[in-house]
Amino acid sequence: MTAELAIKVDVDTERGTRLGVPALLELFGELGVPATFLFSLGPDNTGRAIRRIFRPGFFRKVARTSVVSTYGLRTLLNGVLLPGPHIGRRHEALMRDARSRGHEVGIHCYDHIRWQDGLARMTREEVFAEFAKARAEFERIFGAPARTAGAAGWQANGLSLAAYDAAELLYASDTRGAYAFFPRADGTVYRTLQIPTTLPTLDELLGRPEFPDARLVDHYVALLRSDRPNILTIHAEIEGMSRIGFFRELLDRLRALGVQFARLDALAQDYLRNRAGIPVCELIAGEVDGRSGTLAVQRA
Repeated sequence: MTAELAIKVDVDTERGTRLGVPALLELFGELGVPATFLFSLGPDNTGRAIRRIFRPGFFRKVARTSVVSTYGLRTLLNGVLLPGPHIGRRHEALMRDARSRGHEVGIHCYDHIRWQDGLARMTREEVFAEFAKARAEFERIFGAPARTAGAAGWQANGLSLAAYDAAELLYASDTRGAYAFFPRADGTVYRTLQIPTTLPTLDELLGRPEFPDARLVDHYVALLRSDRPNILTIHAEIEGMSRIGFFRELLDRLRALGVQFARLDALAQDYLRNRAGIPVCELIAGEVDGRSGTLAVQRA
């Protein structure tokens, strides 16, 4: 198999940063796999996600993915009964370690819950201010501006795309889709390249009878394409913790098949060498099988 795969690691919580990121760094280092780590940089207010109980499909996902065992009771109380710990201030050295080990680092968000659950209701000023807080914290930690972002919960719209353009990012990875594109929203084409997640995430498959655990590795292998890069989003709280055994098995299989691993920024630079050949596609709010609510989806 001649296939290329980029792994994007979404780090949602303080616990995922503290426990999941070091485990993934060790695994990637052992296997020689580069990745792109996107960090939540501000307060961990995960407990406020309780408001999602009104979303269609929320309870089905909770039942399938064992939310309490995945995130831990302490995390589920953050921002509600307990103050949300500030992730960037607690774990800046660990974040810098990811970069020092050769991985790309970027912005996932400042406050994960605020962005994922609130972006659609934010004004332009609020969107720009929230992203500015993430940029400032990233620059404080890493000593350089962020070159990429991948939004919490795949939540993006024209306002967030405008904030990315203003920040002069190299590229972003907010969407679900099939291939790289320049996004158009509300009639405006934005200049920050989007590289969408092309493969389903593990939490979208877990616990479903049509995707038994014993066949998940085979399922991922069958989904790989050789005609364009494959983008897999993993979560520090899942593949870096409770499902790290599965993730090691998947990486071992992919390496045995000769799959080539790349950082997302390397893919972005390759795409942008032929900027005129990159298509413009609509960025819309759509549904993805196995995930509750709507998210940013590429429409050709």
